[in-house]
Amino acid sequence: MSHVAFTDLAAEVTVAAESTLSRTIYQDDQVKVVLFAFAAGQELSEHTASMPAILHFIQGEAAVTLGSQQFAAQANSWVHMPANLPHSIVATTPVTMLLTLLKRGE
Repeated sequence: MSHVAFTDLAAEVTVAAESTLSRTIYQDDQVKVVLFAFAAGQELSEHTASMPAILHFIQGEAAVTLGSQQFAAQANSWVHMPANLPHSIVATTPVTMLLTLLKRGE
C-alpha cells in the first residue's frame, strides 16, 4: 500500500461513557499513530514515553500537564513532547486526540 488516509478522524472512534479507548491507526518503522477517545473525567495518569511524541487534540477539552506546566487543550491544540517528559491528560469534556510516537531511526 502506498498511502493511508482518513477523511474524518473523529469518526474512527466513539467516546463511551466512563471509558478511555485507544486504537492504533498506523504503524511503521518510523511512527506509531494512536487515536484516543476519552469520556469526560477520564485520564491518562502521569507517565513518560521513551520516544518523542506529538499530541493533536481533535475534539473536546482537556487539562494537560507537561513536566511542571499545565495548560488547557482544546480542539486544534498541538503539542510536541521530547522523550522521557512526564505528562498526563485529564478530559474535562469528551475528547478525541491523536498521538504520534516518533520512533528513533537506527
